Amino acid sequence: MSKAQDSVDELFEVKNYFYIGNYQQCINEAQKLRKPSTTDVVIQRDIFTYRSYIAQNKFLVVMDEIHGASPAEIQPLKLLASYMSAKLKKDKYDHIIAHLEQQLTTGTVNDTLILVASTIYCNEDNMEAAYRVLHLSDSLECMSFLVDILLKLNRVDLARKKLKEMQDKDDDAILTQLAQAWINISVGGDKLQDAYYIYQELVDKYGSTPLLLNGQAVTFMGQGKYEEAEAALQEAIDKDGKYPDTLVNMIWLNRHLGKTEIANRYLSQLRDTHSDHPYIKELDQKLEEFRRICKQYIPTRQAIEE
Repeated sequence: MSKAQDSVDELFEVKNYFYIGNYQQCINEAQKLRKPSTTDVVIQRDIFTYRSYIAQNKFLVVMDEIHGASPAEIQPLKLLASYMSAKLKKDKYDHIIAHLEQQLTTGTVNDTLILVASTIYCNEDNMEAAYRVLHLSDSLECMSFLVDILLKLNRVDLARKKLKEMQDKDDDAILTQLAQAWINISVGGDKLQDAYYIYQELVDKYGSTPLLLNGQAVTFMGQGKYEEAEAALQEAIDKDGKYPDTLVNMIWLNRHLGKTEIANRYLSQLRDTHSDHPYIKELDQKLEEFRRICKQYIPTRQAIEE
């Protein structure tokens, strides 16, 4: 038995549905919790509820309901909702970032603020700041966030050390299992099948979600099982046609299969629904660099005449 199972966790299902990306079911489970045993359980229930609304892009619900009298642990979520809804409004956007910095230096730092700050920093492509802030907490979720960042930085060695800490804390937790799957995918080879089994076990237990299906699709693509990957991604599309990871993986898969027109269709969808996605930013940066290089080698009129 894991350490975290020594006592009953009233929010066990709420948390797990959030972590696997089934945000509506997370909200539903939270609403079923009629008589929480403590004030802290009430606060944590509301935190996962609001985070689920943010994940569904329902920012106004969060901004309307969280106010000055709301618990300190919940307050940072209003900042995150404001940030996510104001990404195209530069004046308000800069103000939110400044307020975040102020909160981290002069305000009460809790796990919610740490996760909000790290999320915003990652969106700003400031991995160093996110990495630094996450070390202010030893919660399992902050550890899993660190694993994700380390893998993006190609530091599998450090990610494995952090995973060991998570396993010592709670080997059976969904976050620990997901972190293990991420590392297995990064390592590749025989570990891809191990990652697939982790995702499949979670699907069998909680049902499929775009997050889990994309994880499976990546393991399939790594093993050259393109038909299985396409089936998993199609199921993910059916569940949420705007889920960015699904669109990115569909672009990669169809380009690999030589289906350029279909790949471009998914690229257009990604631009339309997630214009600030890292994939789009990197692609545009490479295209601009390619155009710049091409201009350097355009023959002059004099060279043509000669």
